[in-house]
Amino acid sequence: MPSSNSMAGLVSARANPIYSSHNLRRSRLPRPMASRALEMSYKHPAIALRPSKSLSLVAASLQPAKTISAGQFSNTVPTEEVLNIWRSASAVCFDVDSTVCLDEGIDELADFCGAGKAVAEWTTKAMSGSIPFEEALAARLSLFNPSLSQVQDFLDKTPPRISPGIAGLIKKLMVKNIDVYLISGGFRQMINPVALQLGIPLENIFANQLLFGSSGEFIGFDAKEPTSRSGGKATAVQQIRKVHNYKALVMIGDGATDLEARKPGGADLFICYAGVQLREAVAVKSDWLIFDFEELITSL
Repeated sequence: MPSSNSMAGLVSARANPIYSSHNLRRSRLPRPMASRALEMSYKHPAIALRPSKSLSLVAASLQPAKTISAGQFSNTVPTEEVLNIWRSASAVCFDVDSTVCLDEGIDELADFCGAGKAVAEWTTKAMSGSIPFEEALAARLSLFNPSLSQVQDFLDKTPPRISPGIAGLIKKLMVKNIDVYLISGGFRQMINPVALQLGIPLENIFANQLLFGSSGEFIGFDAKEPTSRSGGKATAVQQIRKVHNYKALVMIGDGATDLEARKPGGADLFICYAGVQLREAVAVKSDWLIFDFEELITSL
């Protein structure tokens, strides 16, 4: 696992839901875990998030629907080479929104603040790769400029929903001593509790950071974070691999920024998870297209 010294450059340096959260039974995080999730969040020194009253994670019981037939893709059955890389991986990096979690975090936050539709349209552009990620991120945030109190209220009232099967997959990877990372274009404030629930060290998170002024007003995001721009996930993966000299590294996600991580010195394998969102332009270029994490569990 990376240390705070060896990964300082990265550590100091991650949204259109398709399922309703209504009628899902929400299981609350124990109070100490919820508080720790906020206390350990990377935050602007001017102000800190107050402890959450009801921040929680939920393992969703709803299985995502396949909106397009898997039969039209030729990569739903892995080749022997792909299987060999998957089985020999010493580290696996996961996207968070629409992969580890069912929702796109920034879309959920924007909807909570009253700008859901407009922001979701920008998210679709960003995830398809049709517009630079940093441009889409700035444009989305400018549509609603979330204050610190709004973010806190959102975290209190809208716990994230974990994708079916992901907890079991991560547990099996860890049992096999395979390091697990969360690499996201979303925000650390929303991702830390997900990592705590899944047993992933917080230093293994590489994500963006919302910045607030002394009165809690939104002042932007940290543009120094590699995941705040196109190619940022690839940069994060390359640096992780360089520091730890992993023999084989796999990236799992649903968007164009995840696909970018498969390059020399980065991920050896890109697995497209389409159980929440199927982005055809990304899926067709993936090494392995899956709709259920059980496929990965049984193939280990």
